[in-house]
Amino acid sequence: MQIPVIKKLVETYTLAQLQDAEAAMMDEQKPTIEVEGKDEGECLTHILASIYIKDKMENHGIAFNQALRDFSQRVRNSIS
Repeated sequence: MQIPVIKKLVETYTLAQLQDAEAAMMDEQKPTIEVEGKDEGECLTHILASIYIKDKMENHGIAFNQALRDFSQRVRNSIS
């Protein structure tokens, strides 16, 4: 998970565009937006993180840094 890539996605694309990219990847298709990552798994992680963060920012008024911390905490809790 690369924070600069996630930040770029959040700043560049709308929530709908990010969700469309997620749907494309889940259907094993190439997303219409550019997503950096070393493999498809990392690209999907970047998209999922961006969707979570963008939603928190737009619908809950949370700043990027706090939304990123929330996402990171959620990931840590899911693997522990």
